[in-house]
Amino acid sequence: MTDALLPSDSLGELMRAAQQGDGASYRELLKTITPRVRQIIKRQRGFAGIAEVEDLLQDVLLSVHTVRSTYDPARPFVPWLLAIVRNRLVDGARRYARISRREIHVDEEDVTFSEPATNDDIGEVEDAAALHAAVRALPEGQRQAIELLKLKELSLKEAAEVSGTSVGALKVATHRAMATLRRTLSKTRE
Repeated sequence: MTDALLPSDSLGELMRAAQQGDGASYRELLKTITPRVRQIIKRQRGFAGIAEVEDLLQDVLLSVHTVRSTYDPARPFVPWLLAIVRNRLVDGARRYARISRREIHVDEEDVTFSEPATNDDIGEVEDAAALHAAVRALPEGQRQAIELLKLKELSLKEAAEVSGTSVGALKVATHRAMATLRRTLSKTRE
């Protein structure tokens, strides 16, 4: 980490004033350090995504607020701040490792089903007219999800942009639509 991003002399003065109860100085201090701390965090943890960067930034700012009384005005401000940033980065890395070991990120995966027979049911429908009628009978959101994801073969991200809904909502709509189509088409085969 580098302190070249942070002008040290004025920050120490702002922190001294903030410790004496000057709210305007404290706001100015936070306003000044926030973009610079964000930049440091992005360099170190940008691979984890913007949400992780913002979470770490909030952790740093909360830590600064919580331990601001421990700042010694006789010492430089920037090393004190960088120690807090370093500690929050280490805590964030531990949290990221712990979570990534136990959780699977599903936003990137396709909507499909694990049993091969389930995936093939609709592909085996011999009566195309029955399939078209079943799709037309779906509620609007489910029909749109099927049309965008299955018929036009858009990605989840593209379909979300086109439909104006979230990726999660599209996954749910697709899952429900597939279940409805499966039930409807199995009735027509009987």
